[in-house]
Amino acid sequence: MSLRSTQTVNLEKTTVLIVDDDPQALAIMSSVVQGFGVRQQIRCESAREAVDVLTQRQPDLVFSDCSMPDMAGYDCVTWVRREAPAPLNMTPIIMLTGHAAQSRVEKSRDCGASFVIAKPITPTIVLDRVVWLGRDARAFVECDAYTGPDRRVHNLGPPAGMEGRRSTDLSGDVGAAAGENLAQEDIDGMFKPTRVSI
Repeated sequence: MSLRSTQTVNLEKTTVLIVDDDPQALAIMSSVVQGFGVRQQIRCESAREAVDVLTQRQPDLVFSDCSMPDMAGYDCVTWVRREAPAPLNMTPIIMLTGHAAQSRVEKSRDCGASFVIAKPITPTIVLDRVVWLGRDARAFVECDAYTGPDRRVHNLGPPAGMEGRRSTDLSGDVGAAAGENLAQEDIDGMFKPTRVSI
């Protein structure tokens, strides 16, 4: 869901953590979020530094590069989701990648990232994703195999012929009719335009 030209977003009171080992990419991302009105930024040049910061501060939004030496962004996200106390573990995290291969997108999703953006970034794409996360109504899942936002962006239910694994999954079975079926002329009447006097 993209932002309409008539809408405004106020990120003035938002604290953003940006993690990237490339100083130029860090500066670009910092300029982009500053352009959105963000006044409080925390910039980290490594995932380990970010973990240290996260033990002391709680940002409202995190942007992290996927691949960094020493500790990958994926590992930082996994730490946030599994080790950090609530509500820090539910912080929206957007992963940034220079190569949006399916394997990297899946790895980001499986470690608990909220969204993935391919570099080079544009302010429009970044803002659209931030707005999308602000409207995101996905449940936060905590289980042995995964912790993070529900990986299903569209909740279409379980695949046909399979039982749902979540308590919110609806059964695919259709029950018996509660009343009499409509006659064909009643159904046709719903679709025919009718003249109304006002």
